[in-house]
This record gives sequence, structure tokens and C-alpha cells, in this order.
Amino acid sequence: MNFHAVQAPQGDLRASPEKLAYTISEALYATGLGRTTLYALVADKKLRTIKVGSRTLIPADSLRGFLASLEMEVA
Repeated sequence: MNFHAVQAPQGDLRASPEKLAYTISEALYATGLGRTTLYALVADKKLRTIKVGSRTLIPADSLRGFLASLEMEVA
């Protein structure tokens, strides 16, 4: 058998080490927020969530957007 190294095509999601979405626990760790605060932000629709089966994910762009909005309030 002859195996060739396969390179990921440009734009392939596997090539990006950056996460696209975070679990609740990962979002807590990444932001330093508490669980109650994070769930309150979700309830207030300040953070978007998506469901995949029983798993709840928070898109990375939602976290970034929320944190950027906090920076704008301070400026």
C-alpha cells in the first residue's frame, strides 16, 4: 500500500487551532466569569447559545462580541 501525506485544503476547519464554539465549562474558564453570571447573560440574550444534541455551546464570536461591548462601555 502506498500512503501519501494529505494536506488540509486552505480554509479547512481542521487547520485552525482556534475554537469555533465553547461548552459552558470552557466558556467559564476562557472568560473567568462565574456560572451564575454566564447563565444570566444567556437568559438576558447577551450571549448566544446553540444546541447540538444535549450539549449547549456558545459560539466564540458571541463571547468576543460580548467582551468587546464591555470595552466600548468603558471607553
